[in-house]
Amino acid sequence: MDNPLFAPSPLPYGLPPFADIEPEHYLPAFERGFAEQREELERIASDPEAPGFENTIAAWERSGRLLERVSRVFGNLSSSHATGQIDEIDERVAPLEAEHRDAILLDARLYARVRQLHDDIDALGLDEEQRYLLQRRYRNMTLAGAGLDAATTERLRAINSRLSELTTRFKRNLLDDGNDLAVHVASAEELDGLSPGELSAARSAAQERGLEGYLVTLVLYTGHPWLASLRSPTTRERVMAASRARGSRDTAHDNRPVLLEIVRLRAERARLLGFDTHAGTVTADETAGTPEAVAGLLERLAPAAARNAAREHAELEALAGAPVTAADWAYYADRVRAERFAVDTSAMRDYFEADRVLRDGVFFAATGLYGIRFTERHDLVGYHPDVRVFEVTEDDGTPVGLYLLDLYARPTKRGGAWMNSLIQQNALLDHPTVVVNNLNVPKPAEGEPTLLTLDELTTLFHEFGHALHGLFARATYPSLGGTNVYRDFVEFPSQVNEMWALWPEVLANYAVHHVTGEPMPTELAEKVSAARSYGEGFATSEYLAAALLDQAWHGITADDPVDDVEEFERNALARVGLDHPAVPPRYSSTYFAHVFSGGYDAGYYSYIWSEVLDADTVEWFRESGGLTRENGERFRRLLLQTAGTREPLDAYREFRGRDAEIAPLLRRRGLD
Repeated sequence: MDNPLFAPSPLPYGLPPFADIEPEHYLPAFERGFAEQREELERIASDPEAPGFENTIAAWERSGRLLERVSRVFGNLSSSHATGQIDEIDERVAPLEAEHRDAILLDARLYARVRQLHDDIDALGLDEEQRYLLQRRYRNMTLAGAGLDAATTERLRAINSRLSELTTRFKRNLLDDGNDLAVHVASAEELDGLSPGELSAARSAAQERGLEGYLVTLVLYTGHPWLASLRSPTTRERVMAASRARGSRDTAHDNRPVLLEIVRLRAERARLLGFDTHAGTVTADETAGTPEAVAGLLERLAPAAARNAAREHAELEALAGAPVTAADWAYYADRVRAERFAVDTSAMRDYFEADRVLRDGVFFAATGLYGIRFTERHDLVGYHPDVRVFEVTEDDGTPVGLYLLDLYARPTKRGGAWMNSLIQQNALLDHPTVVVNNLNVPKPAEGEPTLLTLDELTTLFHEFGHALHGLFARATYPSLGGTNVYRDFVEFPSQVNEMWALWPEVLANYAVHHVTGEPMPTELAEKVSAARSYGEGFATSEYLAAALLDQAWHGITADDPVDDVEEFERNALARVGLDHPAVPPRYSSTYFAHVFSGGYDAGYYSYIWSEVLDADTVEWFRESGGLTRENGERFRRLLLQTAGTREPLDAYREFRGRDAEIAPLLRRRGLD
């Protein structure tokens, strides 16, 4: 077969030849990739020579080049453009990937070689990156169960295979049920309050499905950004009810039995690995270290957040003169902002045209900090017509990598926003860097502008922070490249990048009215910043509720019987005082993709854990002069560029001169 995935791409930066790749190419590429890497690692495991860094660790790092290539391309596609064919391949490949991963990590011969090297690490003469790689490889294999007996490892393989099937099913159920529950309305009157661009997006979404009228497609989190604008209480309630119903109905897309089996299997696996809970297994290889450390932070913040949310709720009901439900909260919170801060968030969108935000906001800030330049490459194509490709270079023209942006929502894309590395830099194999950002902004009709909400604007800056991390990372070995850092550190660079969205110098450069060309008035810009801090009680409470729910699910032991998802969720939230009916968790269990299909299991706490570092770093930027090349270069050199080559908290201490302090986070969240 003439399969374009079999060989490295001849395109600039190794960009995958998307125009040539067909769905039928993926499975043969996976099969050959699995076989090739198994052969390569078999040679390492059976090598009669004594283990050394070069013939064991470096040889391992050189293996699996085809599998790496196809996995990264397909992994992005299965989330961003999951057609029926791609879904079928995903379901076939997921257990094969789990089996392949276990065949390597649980290989007793490989583990013996790695363990011997680890025992002799001080005598090997390794540089700092090599030493760190060896330590990480030994720890990863140990935590995977490589040192256990044959019967135990066989059970681990079976559990991992089944979990791969279940997490793939959870993802597909959520996508399908979310599409089924999209809210169809017949008239524009039912969507009164939306902007012309939002109405256009709803009309286009309906037309794509052959429907008359308008369609409100659902986002990943609880609720919808349009709830702040919709004047009809009935429509608001329909949207919220649809959002919260995902994965919890007696249909073929019911995620309740799926997540219960996932939780049970993760708890059993934790016991086999010597831990009480899955949360214990996960945090053992994070900066947090233990579930108790996570609980210490989350439970410290929860009471104050709940009090702030209750106070905000009382204010909203006073304004409404009636009970305010979860469906109404965003609408009345927007009215409070308008009354207290004289900010009309609907009018703000007129200043946030997407392409202008990208070029004169996101890219402008990156150029000011790091000196990099962006050139759109119309000669290069992405995996979907909506994908745009940009070449990134240093100020002197030295190549940095490619940046792909996939902005718009579509039925084949999962909800939320994320960053993937399609090709990850490393010196060992001389790989360049290609990264992609995915968002889910509703797409207006042809010829109409894409106007962003404040949340969408912030999300674009956030995800670009991940992209910068991937673009700047420099490592010798593939396993330490890109954003391969601890999960509770990976959100830190992206959260820091959010600060530039409303930084006066940046905001003034992109916030221009899309019709008149007039800049956003200075007083409005100041009010936007002030209004943004309103509502932290709700925002912190909904986030903490989800983070603590994640910890609760993954804090059960193999002996804990759980068979009712709704009851477990109610009890878990009541225990920590975050069961306010008008403040649902940001993600309820049946659509909590982060933890049941997205790799953040027992790790959703990472966002606020990283925000401690983020808030402390924002203060450093303010104290040090803000958006300057000197500040950017220090942040890039000491934190972004180091990739996964060292302990991240050590890197942070070198950058900041001390450990991060929690006080800036408490002030930001109104919890001090």
